[in-house]
Amino acid sequence: MGDAIAFNEVGTLVGQEVGVSDWVQIDQDRVNKFADATGDHQWIHVDVERATKEIGGTIAHGYLTLSLIPLLSIGLMDIAGVTRALNYGSNKVRFINMVRVGKKVRLRQKLLSAEPKSGGLQLINEFTIEIEGEDRPACVAETITVIYP
Repeated sequence: MGDAIAFNEVGTLVGQEVGVSDWVQIDQDRVNKFADATGDHQWIHVDVERATKEIGGTIAHGYLTLSLIPLLSIGLMDIAGVTRALNYGSNKVRFINMVRVGKKVRLRQKLLSAEPKSGGLQLINEFTIEIEGEDRPACVAETITVIYP
């Protein structure tokens, strides 16, 4: 995380890793709140006793892991002069490894493309959510965002 890049210079970052976040711990409270928000109360996420007996402990929802992208990416690619940013979609999302409650995750961001769109700039980023101490990441997502000056 350094100085902000000018809006018209974002294209110079294409193909580069633009940042790596700090580690964030996934605790049971976060998992329970996500379960309440989404209605997904599957036992592998919220029943600590059963999950400990059957699978060695609770695991975070895949979509909880994915939903951490905005939090984890704050400040990784600071673009000067942006008035708003809109999520436009995802090209690809893969859940590769489960995140056990108690583990820490972090995000790596790579800018894949930056193209003009509707008066703004369409960015395609590859986000890799890593799990501390594990070789395989939790999630790899290719997202599309449109930013406006």
